[in-house]
Amino acid sequence: MTGRTPPPPDVEGDLTRSGAAPTAAPGARWAGRWSAGTTQRVGLLVVGAALVVAFGSARASFYDQQLTLFPLLRDIAVFTVVGLSQMAAMSIGHMNLAVGRMAAFSAMFMGIAYQEWHLPLYAGLAIGLLAGAAIGALTGWIISATGVNSFVVTLAMDFALLGLVSLTYSQLTDVAAFTAKPAGMNELRGYSLADVCVGNVCGSPAVPQILLFTVVAMSLVGYLYSRTRTGRELLLVGSNSTAAQYSGVPVMRRVIGAHALSGMLAGLAGFMLAVTSGSFTAGIGSEFMIPSFLGPVLGGTLLTGGAVSVVGTLLGTSLVQVIRQGLTTLGTGLENLNIYLGVILLLALSTDRIRSIVATRRAVARP
Repeated sequence: MTGRTPPPPDVEGDLTRSGAAPTAAPGARWAGRWSAGTTQRVGLLVVGAALVVAFGSARASFYDQQLTLFPLLRDIAVFTVVGLSQMAAMSIGHMNLAVGRMAAFSAMFMGIAYQEWHLPLYAGLAIGLLAGAAIGALTGWIISATGVNSFVVTLAMDFALLGLVSLTYSQLTDVAAFTAKPAGMNELRGYSLADVCVGNVCGSPAVPQILLFTVVAMSLVGYLYSRTRTGRELLLVGSNSTAAQYSGVPVMRRVIGAHALSGMLAGLAGFMLAVTSGSFTAGIGSEFMIPSFLGPVLGGTLLTGGAVSVVGTLLGTSLVQVIRQGLTTLGTGLENLNIYLGVILLLALSTDRIRSIVATRRAVARP
């Protein structure tokens, strides 16, 4: 069988879809792109801005740069990377229920690198990212080789990693944590852009330096899906794996690659969370599950695969974290907070389903 290059994606801002767009008048094409991608992201931006104003009006402390905005942006940085990790799996129509345990697995290797091997900060980070990519690739290989649904495989991997990580910490540590802090870790945890100056011009004290990791991750992932053949093939696999196979796309390699990317990004999120908390523990990533879906789904990534939105993931994550921080500032209890987040996830999933139905009906209605 002769391999054929899949059609280029239709890029709606940063909402990248597989398949070529149908021929249409320029005005109609731009209108379609606006309605499909940009409107949703603008809506998230408007709602988020309105909530910031509302929470700030209710509690002036919501605008405190050190006590509120700095930790808020730090959480947005971490959970956006978590969302990108889930988005990588969703791009091929899969899901990764082990995203939190993969973060813990990667962080465990980083902790070993710092405490047992005495490696510098970024060398340990590289080892952790490789560990995350390896466990993700193994997960993708199991899915491809066995044909078992990603839900089942990643759920099983979640339990396996839970036992492995807990056992490793109990064997290698006395306090269930790697507490060694390589040079630069404390600074990365507490420094903001106010500590970065060009001449007499310095950044904002409300913006943490750890946010730069998120910016780099978003840039690389966005480039992968919007500018490379590999990214187009990943989306084609998510849109229709059978068509991708007949088009010459190496489906098994792309599934393994998507899960390897998911594991690597989970590892990066685990590192960022460990830096934020000050130590590497077995519990890292335990709260990643719901946020990993909220950001991408709210931002326009389809659960069925074939469409991703990097900026949308950032905006969706930001909206959720603003709600979380705002309700916390207003004194909302943890139980009520979890109820609100669960409702938001339900609405996000419903929106995804409605959007898929509308898209299908439009495709059927086309002459």
